[in-house]
Amino acid sequence: MKNRAGKDEEQTRSKSKFMKANKHKNMKRLGGKGPSPQAFANAKSTTDYYNPALIKKQREFYKNAKHVNKYKKLVKHQNNQNERPSSSSVGLVEGENEMNFENQTNGRRGNERNKGVPSLQGLYERKHQEKEKARMEKEAIIAAKKEERERAKARRNSTREKMFKRTQKGQPVMKYRIEHLLETIGASMNH
Repeated sequence: MKNRAGKDEEQTRSKSKFMKANKHKNMKRLGGKGPSPQAFANAKSTTDYYNPALIKKQREFYKNAKHVNKYKKLVKHQNNQNERPSSSSVGLVEGENEMNFENQTNGRRGNERNKGVPSLQGLYERKHQEKEKARMEKEAIIAAKKEERERAKARRNSTREKMFKRTQKGQPVMKYRIEHLLETIGASMNH
C-alpha cells in the first residue's frame, strides 16, 4: 500500500510556508504591523477642517478669559487703593474710580482699537446690505421667471385644449388650427 500520510504532511508544510511568506510580503508592503485593536479604538482623529462653531466657541472662551483678567486687575487695583489712599483719589466716588482705571488700562492702544471698530462695523454693514440687495434682486428675477413660466404653461394648455376640440361628428375644429398656423406665420414674418 502507498503511504498517503507523507503527502498530506508535505502539502500542509508547503501551505504553511507559503502563507508565512505571503504574510511577510503583505507586512512589508503595508509598512509593518498595524496598531493593536485597542490602540486603534483609542486613537483620536484630528480635526483639520474649518469649523466655524468651534472657532466661535474658542473666541468666546478667550474673550471671557480677557474679561476675567481685567476684572481681577480692577479688584487688585481697588484693594491697593483701599490699603493706601492717595491724595488724588480721596475725593473720587467708586464708579468714577472704575472709569478712571479703565481709561488707564486701555491707554493709547485701546483708543486705536476703538477707532478701528466702527470702520469695520460700517464695512460689515455695507457688505451685508450689498448681499441683501443682491439676494432681493435674485429673488425678483426668480419670481419673474416663475410668472413667465406659468403664463407660458397656461398659454400652452389653452392652445392644446383648442387643438383637441372636435365637432359632434368627431372631426377636429379647423378654426383654432388655422388661427395657430396664421400666428406662427405672423411671428416668423416679424422676426
